[in-house]
Amino acid sequence: MPTAIAVTSPDLALPATDRQTPAAVVLQAPHLQPLDEALTETSAVLEHHGHIVALYSSACPPAHIRRLHTLRAVLESDRIAIVPLSLPPLGVAVLARQLRQLSLCDFSPGVLASAARLLSHYLHAGALLGSVGGLDHIEVDLRSHVKSWLPGVHFAVLAHPAPRLLQLDRHGGGAGLPAPGFTTQLALARGQFTGDWVSDTLAPAWQVQGVFETRLPAESAEWWGTRKLVEFAAGIPDLSVLHQLVSSVLRERCGWCGLELLGDRCAFCAAPLARPRTAGGGGPAQGPAAIAAPAPRAVAEAPPVLPHAPAAPSAVPDAPEVPAAHRAPAVPDVAVRGPQYPPGGPVAPGNPYGSGPPVPGNPYASDGPRTPGRRDLPGQASFAGHPDRSGRPGAPGTPRTVARVR
Repeated sequence: MPTAIAVTSPDLALPATDRQTPAAVVLQAPHLQPLDEALTETSAVLEHHGHIVALYSSACPPAHIRRLHTLRAVLESDRIAIVPLSLPPLGVAVLARQLRQLSLCDFSPGVLASAARLLSHYLHAGALLGSVGGLDHIEVDLRSHVKSWLPGVHFAVLAHPAPRLLQLDRHGGGAGLPAPGFTTQLALARGQFTGDWVSDTLAPAWQVQGVFETRLPAESAEWWGTRKLVEFAAGIPDLSVLHQLVSSVLRERCGWCGLELLGDRCAFCAAPLARPRTAGGGGPAQGPAAIAAPAPRAVAEAPPVLPHAPAAPSAVPDAPEVPAAHRAPAVPDVAVRGPQYPPGGPVAPGNPYGSGPPVPGNPYASDGPRTPGRRDLPGQASFAGHPDRSGRPGAPGTPRTVARVR
């Protein structure tokens, strides 16, 4: 059975676009379900699916987050991954549906769980707000706070991937928000707001493949600081493109639990990826190096391009015909690379997935074998492509003094 994808509320479980996509598992809040019932249901899901990947947003109540960790601790199961996300609630719902689609593919539970961080980079989530007085997830200047009190002033806010705040006049104005550089499908959820700016202005400007409306998640009012909003989230709907994004990233193996993972941290046991030491940095019997994971291969093979990607599911039922210029690009059978950046060129910020010239739509894919003795330190662009040099304080491979107790 495929890995179960769990969410914290029924309104985060978006309807599937086809009959094959499995439903999401809902882990109820503590005030809605006693602990013994939650333990029974979670145990049954584990027996049926093998592993659970639970997603929650930063607006999830602390008591609900404690319930997730309680279930994992009481069941003494290392097959439950609890993945926090900084996305707005509707963005979490879109990401959960993408993982539900990918759960039918040949990805291991560790890869599927860590793919949540990767795919979140390709989500564009925001909202149309009537006031930014309660918005604290992105920076809001004093002028925007003052203008929130003026009648007829609305704000278009993009929270992810790059924060952006735009003031709209009475007539809505243009889109203003930067569009995704790839084909997406737009989800929108209306709160106590009657504006049509998202569907009438933003969707055509972003050239989305389709628009569908769902109910507003209960956590959205807390995340945006107001109930007067229209939340939106644009994500990649094509399963073949999602499959290629995840397949093109170099996989590692967790030194603690043994699961495959993408990036620098295991989603199931939260252990960081162990890096091998360079010469002079200690050996298997020298202090902290003794508990390090086995050294990975010196040169890793470039990720293969699957010759037969899964067929893409249909978009929104009864959706209008999309012009050829706006359709998602076909996935080729051979590796197609993006622009060749020179050495020392631009590096994607916050990149836990390797380095190199990007595959189109995936700036986090490795494009070739690694060089022995060189490290791509996750999230640190200044270290990308530079060898580890012992002797610098705190640098990987630097000998450390270990206290001896006689």
